[in-house]
Parts: sequence; structure tokens; C-alpha cells
Amino acid sequence: MAMKFEIGFSKSARLTGGLAILLKTVDGKEAAGAAEADPEAIIAKAARIAKFKAKSLSTLDIVAPQGAPVDRIVVLGLGDGSGLSTHDWLKAGGAAAAKLRGADKVTIFLDAPGVEVTGKAAADFALGMEMNAYSFDTYKTTKKDDDEQKGPPKPVKVTIVTSAVISAKKAAANSQAIAEGVFIARNLVNEPANVLGPVEFAARAKELEKLGVEVEILTEREMKRLGMGALLGVAQGSVRPPRLAVMQWKGGKPKDRPVAFIGKGVVFDSGGISIKPGAGMEDMKGDMGGAAAVTGLMHVLAARKAKANVVGIIGLVENMPDGNAQRPGDIVTSMSGQTIEIINTDAEGRLVLCDALWYCNDRFKPQFMINLATLTGAVMVALGSHHAGLFSNDDKLAGQLTAAGLATQERLWRLPLGKEYDKMIDSKFADMKNTGGRYAGSITAAQFLKRFVKDTPWAHLDIAGTAMGSPTDEVNQSWGSGFGVRLLDEFVRANCEG
Repeated sequence: MAMKFEIGFSKSARLTGGLAILLKTVDGKEAAGAAEADPEAIIAKAARIAKFKAKSLSTLDIVAPQGAPVDRIVVLGLGDGSGLSTHDWLKAGGAAAAKLRGADKVTIFLDAPGVEVTGKAAADFALGMEMNAYSFDTYKTTKKDDDEQKGPPKPVKVTIVTSAVISAKKAAANSQAIAEGVFIARNLVNEPANVLGPVEFAARAKELEKLGVEVEILTEREMKRLGMGALLGVAQGSVRPPRLAVMQWKGGKPKDRPVAFIGKGVVFDSGGISIKPGAGMEDMKGDMGGAAAVTGLMHVLAARKAKANVVGIIGLVENMPDGNAQRPGDIVTSMSGQTIEIINTDAEGRLVLCDALWYCNDRFKPQFMINLATLTGAVMVALGSHHAGLFSNDDKLAGQLTAAGLATQERLWRLPLGKEYDKMIDSKFADMKNTGGRYAGSITAAQFLKRFVKDTPWAHLDIAGTAMGSPTDEVNQSWGSGFGVRLLDEFVRANCEG
């Protein structure tokens, strides 16, 4: 089961058993806390035998000798310890958490000699621990080990020893909000589609009202009245009705125009009449990664009381093939009045987003709009799982997002837009078609969305390769990664708050 932590910060700690984690640099003569945890100086001998050099994220695991003040010692390497970034501290915390199995009491000495440890760094270390420990085991009813305890696990008591204890406690409140938002997004992506339909997802969004977020849920009737024919066309093949969740956090000045984030929420994508191959179709429960990220982001902003006016909109549908499903060759009318020829019913996410984007722009007149979507397999062919695709009609906005991606290591790579690509989605029978064919598939999808934003600064993040099934690392061991939550929180913090 997932480990739970009870993390506290202290200037010192009295060691009475348990696990001690000591941080050390390559050139450091001794690890942080060595005097307290290792009075017999066994670390040096163990390091020599194991050829441990304290390279970044390497570990030395020692069973403490009889009479030692602790039961076990883990030395965690920090490399040369210079210029450690936020993400470096997150990874260090994740690496530490990976060594905690079986421990019930842990003391971590953070202040390695020669390393600058700020309160934010300490909070980032703690956040990395929590992010690493996350697992989605809601539906597991059997235990791997017969001797594992019954019921939920007791939290592991963790004391982080640092001289920056006061500022660490303040920074930890923000870190906790981020952890909660990321876990909301991961939980949503990991949930099976038979449990999480459009109505159930909307109910999860509604829970944000507890934090002061204003939440409206538009039903099928209201969307018909608004003329959202593109979104509704995707939903018409499913017995589960669509929803549009509108979330508002009003943390800025009343007269300030809001900033807006829009997420694709296809809770399951069979492909519709243009049905997908059976192999791997189970992964399409995660085709709502964009909506999950927006929901998680709104939680973070409300929990940390962000000083900004923010709108989050998620279009929630299920794409299924039944007798009422839309067909290739159908023509639908979007809320904008523009008509769309359906070439492939599996190019459905852009149909959901185009109405959500138009609705957002028309109603809220935002400063800018950023949408997130697990939109195309083509972006995975181009970028793999280490960058999300970035498309934008505004260089300043694109630059700000790229910078936020580098800061959080939820990285973006800008791809082009242009008239030549736009022509690829012109239709003989309607204003446009919903796919331009195989080549430049992620670009033509972005060109499609661009037709629904007018002159508003806008960016589209194609997170198909990063929101689910991406490589695991020190800060994420989950299939659903929660990609986009930390990225956009950093973006808002850096660019949208006074």
C-alpha cells in the first residue's frame, strides 16, 4: 500500500532507534548528521568497501552496529552539491523515500557540509518524498505479503533536521498544496472509466467548492442551448451524458481579467465508429489527462490562496460507438458557428476543446487561454515521453510556459504553426475537417484549435506522451503522472500574481 508520511522540521533531533538518512557531497569529508548517527565512524569503512563516492542520488545502506543510536543508516549522495535546483531537491527527496520501506521512524539530516539548504529546498525535499510514495491501490483487495498489516498503513514519522526550520515550515504549506493537486490529477487519470464517467468527474470538480472555488456544471441541455454541437457530437454515442465543469478562483483584484485553463476530459476514448485497435485500448481511460491537470491546478491555486483570478474549464465526454454515434462524413456546427466535417471520429478531443475554448473566450474575456490535452499520438512520435508539445499564437506566452517547464522539469518543446498546415484541414463540404491526415498530425490538430481562439493569446499543450504511461523516476512511480499541475502552478506564480 502507499506509504503515508507525518513530516516535521526541527533544528536538532535526539536519536532513539529507527532510520537515519544522511546527505553527503562527493568532496564532503563527512555526511550531515554523522556525529549524531555514526559515533563509531562506520560510514567511512562501509563507503570504502562499497566504493561509495556520493554521486548524485546514489545511496549507501548500512545496518547500524549494536549500541548505535539508530538501527539503520542510509547515506544519500548529492554529487558536488553546487547549484542544486528545485527539481534536484525533489529527486533527492524521492530517492530518500525509496529507502524507507519497513521504517516506522526516520530522521533526515539535510544540511550537508558545503550545501546551501534554504527553507524552500527543505520543503521541496519533503514534497519529493511524498510524490515518490504515491501509489494507486484503491482496488487491490489482496496483499503481496501475508504478514502485511490489515487496514490502512500507519504514517511513517519523519523528522527533517535543518537550520532553516522556520522558513521550511512556511514553504511546506505551499508544497503540501502542490502534492494534493498532483495526487488529485494522478487519481483521476488512474481511475477506471467504469467508475469515473463525465458525471462522476464533474462531481469531483464540484468538491473544490470546499476550498472556495466557484463551480458550475453545465448539462447536456444547457450545452445544446449554447450550440455546442462539436462537443455534443462526440458524446452522442455514449449512454453517459456529457458535462462541462466551469471552475473559478477569485484570488486577485475584482477588476482584473482572469487567466484561463481548459482541459480535454474524454473519460474513455474507444475511437467511436473509427474504433481503435484493441491492443492498448485500456490506456484510453487516461484520455482525460488534460482535464485532470486543470482540476489539480485549481486545487493548488485555491489551497495556497493564489493572488490571481483563474478560470478552469473541462469538457467531459465519453467517446463510444453505438447506433447513435456520429459517423465519418457527418457535419457538425460548433458553438462558434463554424461547421466541421468529421473525417475520423477518433479525432474527438479537438471537437470537445473547440467548444470549450469558444465558450471560455466568449464568456470570460480572459487575458490568455492555455489548454491541455492528451490530443495526438503524433506528438509522441515527435517528442517521446520527455517533453510535451507546445503550440502558441503568442511568443511571450510560449516563452513563459517554456521557462516554467524548465523550472519544474515538466518540459515543453515548441512546435510550429503556419498557413501551410492550416490549409491541410480545409474541407470540401464544411468550414474545416477534424483531421488533416497522418502527416504533421499534432500540428494540424493545433491549427484546428487555433480557429476557435480569435486574437486572444493562447497556448495548446499536447500532453499525450507525458500525462500517462511516461517513464517513472524519483518523483513519479505512477502510471498517471499528474503532468501539468506543477508546471502551471509555477507559471501562475511567476507571471500572474502581483
